Amino acid sequence: MKKKHFNIPVFIPELACPFQCIYCNQRKISGQIKIPEFNEIRSTIKMYLSTIHTPGAIIELAFFGGNFTGLELQVQEDYLSLIQPYIKEGKISGIRLSTRPDYINEENLQVLKRYHVTTIELGAQSMDDTVLKKSQRGHTARDTEIASQLILKNGFQLGLQMMIGLPGDTLDKAKYTAKRIIELGADNTRIYPALVIKGTEFEDMYALGTYKPLSIENAVSWSKELLKIFEAGGVDVIKLGLHPSEGLLSGHDLIAGPFHQSFRELVLTEIWSELLEPLNQKRGERIEILVPSDQFNYAVGYEAKNKKFLLNNFHEAVFKPSENMKGRNFQINISGEE
Repeated sequence: MKKKHFNIPVFIPELACPFQCIYCNQRKISGQIKIPEFNEIRSTIKMYLSTIHTPGAIIELAFFGGNFTGLELQVQEDYLSLIQPYIKEGKISGIRLSTRPDYINEENLQVLKRYHVTTIELGAQSMDDTVLKKSQRGHTARDTEIASQLILKNGFQLGLQMMIGLPGDTLDKAKYTAKRIIELGADNTRIYPALVIKGTEFEDMYALGTYKPLSIENAVSWSKELLKIFEAGGVDVIKLGLHPSEGLLSGHDLIAGPFHQSFRELVLTEIWSELLEPLNQKRGERIEILVPSDQFNYAVGYEAKNKKFLLNNFHEAVFKPSENMKGRNFQINISGEE
């Protein structure tokens, strides 16, 4: 059985980022407006550890939001040293961090290895150079390929994050990015729909009409197709949609774009909608559908979407969870079939 995994997130917004990508304002996205002090990090660790009561769980301290390997080496070591006592005591399993593909080199990887960094996530965003250039990423797809090879060669787990709906992006380009992420040997990925955030170049482009974000319907549809590609390739999609910071939830920092605090549920609802669609050809008094327990909410659907469509054809539609069923298998039983 796969062990339960927990991240203790520490956000270092835009720290050491050499470029201001046109979509990026990490302080708005993460809800973090300043660099955390060491005492704050200790308090965050204590708080998270007090809420995790799963024996044998993998617990990683995760440095997110900035370009960790772009920091001065001594600053990196200061941050990493802070976590070492928790690792030695067995309270934390290791460290994961996010950084840019063009800030990975052999020397830095040796330092990270020494401090028990286990996973390195790269903000690949796209494997299409036109999309990267239009987004002012400052790196190429080739940079991501080289960095991925170095990370894997040195024994780290590799995460490759992607963003959909950037300027010049299409569903075909997004699918190509997903396939390249699999081919490059990533263990995990995150899918982020591009949003127009206050204080970014995107805001100006949106106001001028030179950039239009994906609709929520298209973002869900694209993500559904990407999720199926990643699942078939054995890559774990650990995040679908942006973290719901206070500014995004209130709408104060969000100008436009496909933000939804239950974005993952929307995507999985659509996958189950596809699976259940053939039932649209059936009619009857009652339909009972047995589904895996961990898929129950998605099978029923966000705001009971899938159950409601079944009620167009049946007087009663009942979903039942099963601990014995796995994946997205399901069984149906129809009473009074017409």
